[in-house]
Amino acid sequence: RRFVPFALLGGLLVAGAVALAVRGCRKHGEEPVVAPLPAECAEAPDLPPLERGEVVVHPVDGEPVRVRVELAATDEQRQFGLMCRWELDPNAGMLFLFPPPARQQSFWMRNTLIPLDMIFIDVDRKVLGVVEWAEPRTRTSRSVPGESLYVLEVNGGFAHAHGIGTGARIEIIGPDPGAAAADG
Repeated sequence: RRFVPFALLGGLLVAGAVALAVRGCRKHGEEPVVAPLPAECAEAPDLPPLERGEVVVHPVDGEPVRVRVELAATDEQRQFGLMCRWELDPNAGMLFLFPPPARQQSFWMRNTLIPLDMIFIDVDRKVLGVVEWAEPRTRTSRSVPGESLYVLEVNGGFAHAHGIGTGARIEIIGPDPGAAAADG
């Protein structure tokens, strides 16, 4: 008999509920019904496309994993983040770049529609901690102890699937994150 941890089971249930909201319930041959976006998403700011880069995460034990990222470097980009999106490619995410000095960062998911893992990273690019399966559409504040200069958001369950936890290292490939955050 196999046991599934309750946290994983809960995350799978949330992911399933989101999938149903996106795909909708339908009879054979009918068009899917898609749940409406929150009103705030209809009034979302018209942000220019974000710069893109890549993050390579080196778990303490395990193989490195590459993540294609959008870089959220300005206050406006960081505030909007991954809100109002119904999906995120499996190896994609958003890297939040904060101007120095590093601080304790806190995130919430009010208009974020998909469950996410939040990976908090210090100035030396080491993972301080991970918030797994952050529940969508909530105002719950999420953080980890310590001062972060970066936060990487990826699909819920990604960190566990790739062995990403405290002590993992990240490498940022692409635009200079220091310059990008200083502009914000």
